Amino acid sequence: MIDLSLHILDIAENSVTAGANLIKITIIKDSLSNVLSIEINDNGRGMSRELLENAKDPFYTTRLTRKVGLGLPLLSQAAEEAQGVFDIKSGPEGTCVFVSFQLDHIDRKPLGDMAATISILIASNPGASFLYTHKINENIYTLDTEEIKSELEEIPINTPDVIIAIKNDINDWLNIND
Repeated sequence: MIDLSLHILDIAENSVTAGANLIKITIIKDSLSNVLSIEINDNGRGMSRELLENAKDPFYTTRLTRKVGLGLPLLSQAAEEAQGVFDIKSGPEGTCVFVSFQLDHIDRKPLGDMAATISILIASNPGASFLYTHKINENIYTLDTEEIKSELEEIPINTPDVIIAIKNDINDWLNIND
């Protein structure tokens, strides 16, 4: 995966597949601490002990369609290459993936297009709730799909005009703050 937003998309989609109806995505870019951190929490069914123990093994997967599972191993490797940390916790209440990177490390992958990632997740999973928080130094952006759904009333959140508005709102904030 060429950027971190694709890892976020992969993990969030796995959350939905695991039965999660609430996915929290938090990104913190702290220039003073020289850290970029990403945390994805869900309330899905969690991973078995065996799956959790093998989560960083690219040759272990529960999928029947292929013999490798590269998402988490590649993210873990990306963190290590940029002097970061990878951690995963899982139980019956859900799963939490945490990863951090040295912000200015030459090998840190770019964050990528978060506006596209979040809007794709919302458009393709309208029944799920997403809480996206993005902090850049002291500036914070929060998008809560439950709030948006209540404002929309009868209009589906995955209506093209709504998705475009969400994507534009995220991009506007990022363009001002990043």
